[in-house]
Amino acid sequence: MPMARTAEVTRTTGETDITIKLDLDGTGICDIATGVPFFDHMLNAFGRHGQFDLTVRATGDVEVDAHHTVEDTGIVLGQAFAAALGDKAGIARFADVAIPMDETLVMAAVDISGRGQAYCDLPLPTEQVGAFDTELAVEFFYAFARDARVTLHVRELAGANSHHIIEAAFKAVGRCMRFACELDPRVVGVPSTKGSL
Repeated sequence: MPMARTAEVTRTTGETDITIKLDLDGTGICDIATGVPFFDHMLNAFGRHGQFDLTVRATGDVEVDAHHTVEDTGIVLGQAFAAALGDKAGIARFADVAIPMDETLVMAAVDISGRGQAYCDLPLPTEQVGAFDTELAVEFFYAFARDARVTLHVRELAGANSHHIIEAAFKAVGRCMRFACELDPRVVGVPSTKGSL
């Protein structure tokens, strides 16, 4: 029986208190509460379309703005992925997907490389979706990639509606992470010519 690929990570600072539980081999059951409703919706899309069981409990200084909550949740979610992946033996490692959402098309590509970096090209036509600052979507992806230690590209290929663009990006990254994290029975050991990731 394969080992459970799960993690629970808590991070507390003067600005946020966040606990995340993650099961890489789940069925997309999500229980999200960050105090930022649009962000909850995006994390739910990420988990559901990635087929990750994901519980997020975050409190932050949202009376200032949502920046710390969103960025720090990206940090903790990235740490949870790094922990759940363990030595990365047997994973597919690479994946890329394109997600359409009405007029929008967003591509995501990932390499579970051990090197945390992100490149996002998400031109957004508005500064806010409801009360959510749209620039925070990119901040989330940068924080997530850095702490998950993955190389992540997110690129808007078409789009006119900020909600659609951000939601397609979260779905694309979730789906991409699913495929890259999946166990491939043809992979022996760690999928790297170096022998480690």
